[in-house]
Amino acid sequence: MISSRQKDVLKAIVEEYIKSARPVGSKNLSKKFKVSSATLRNDMMALEEEGYLEKQHISSGRIPSEDGYRYYVDSLMEPKKISGEDMLKLQTIFSNNELDLNGAIEKSLEIISDITNYTSVVLGRASKDNNLEKVEVIPLSSKEIVAIVITDKGHVENKQITLPESVDAKEVSKTSELLNRMLKGTPIDEVGSKLEFEIKPIIGNYVKNYEVLYNAFYEALSNFTADTGVHFSGKTNILNMPEFSAVDDVKNIISKFESKDIVSKIEETDDEVKVYIGSDNELDDNVTVIKTKYKTKDKEGTLAVIGPKRMDYERVLNLLEYIKSEIEKKGSN
Repeated sequence: MISSRQKDVLKAIVEEYIKSARPVGSKNLSKKFKVSSATLRNDMMALEEEGYLEKQHISSGRIPSEDGYRYYVDSLMEPKKISGEDMLKLQTIFSNNELDLNGAIEKSLEIISDITNYTSVVLGRASKDNNLEKVEVIPLSSKEIVAIVITDKGHVENKQITLPESVDAKEVSKTSELLNRMLKGTPIDEVGSKLEFEIKPIIGNYVKNYEVLYNAFYEALSNFTADTGVHFSGKTNILNMPEFSAVDDVKNIISKFESKDIVSKIEETDDEVKVYIGSDNELDDNVTVIKTKYKTKDKEGTLAVIGPKRMDYERVLNLLEYIKSEIEKKGSN
């Protein structure tokens, strides 16, 4: 159990370390607390014994531990409103009627990366409440077509497909007619199983080159229903942090950003803004991931900010809460 002053000391150390990235010693704090350095050293030793602080070197000051950051976020951090300057930058994006929802989301995440110097990412997809409305096919050449998938909520995705010369336009048309007849009204997350168990067994009765066409359309529709669109902003920002000065650390985090399997684990299922510090997140033990889920009438996804564990938690939490509310407001129009 830590005392009231020790809580204040921990709060001060976390906030100073967030700003400076340098270990905090008792001399740094003595003016603020108006007590002797010896008293502060005792408080810092007690916090270290509780697991909230740690030393990098024998003679250095202390830095927050993972548990220290967690205690700060859960119990010590004071809620603040988003600053007027930050709000104005974001309002400019969401009030721009020329930007669609996807554009507004991506632009707002770019602004977060610019003003925080952290990495931001949005993982978005069509809402599971969407039903498949129709599949359209547009020929580009004798070998290439574009499959356009449209939901009942107006969400549109397209995929270019290259076909072998043995497939003619009539077979493509018959396949799209079959898909529309059997898939119209199907919930997006059920399209894959319906293709596999209802359409695959009978498609050979309608078209000669059914295997080629089935595989092509299956890939296009499966990508649409299962793939999470990922958009990074400031991907290299985190590499400018002193925590990532070692070459091996840089290589490690870059490889994780490039891995679809690892990035997909950033996806959030909770509507609240959640903080995942170090080992709490599935991306990397050396970072904090702050993220939240957003949902509109035809889209859902995850907003996330990735930074060092000494992240400016208050600011990022407020920014994400504001953006989430603006996305859901714009998406309901």
